Amino acid sequence: MDLVTLINKYGFPIIAAAGMGYLIYYVWIWATKEVKPVLNEANAVLIALIDRIRMLDNDLIRLNQKVNIVLMLRELDNENRSISRSNRDKS
Repeated sequence: MDLVTLINKYGFPIIAAAGMGYLIYYVWIWATKEVKPVLNEANAVLIALIDRIRMLDNDLIRLNQKVNIVLMLRELDNENRSISRSNRDKS
C-alpha cells in the first residue's frame, strides 16, 4: 500500500496521527538508547572535575594562608631588627 491509498482509506488526520506517533516513538528510543548514556558519562566526568576544582581551591586557600603567615613573620622580624638597631645606636 502506498501513502495515497492509505490516506484515501483512513483519512489524512488518522495517517498524520500515526506518523506523529511513530516520530515520537523514534525520538524516544533514540534519546534513551543513544543520548542518555552519553549524558550519564558526561555527568560523571563533570562531577569528577568539580571535585578536582574544589581540591585545587582548598589547596590555594592553604597556600594563601601560608604566604600570609610568612609575610607576617617577615614583617615582625624586620620590626625586631629595626628595634635592635635603634637600641644599639642609642648605646
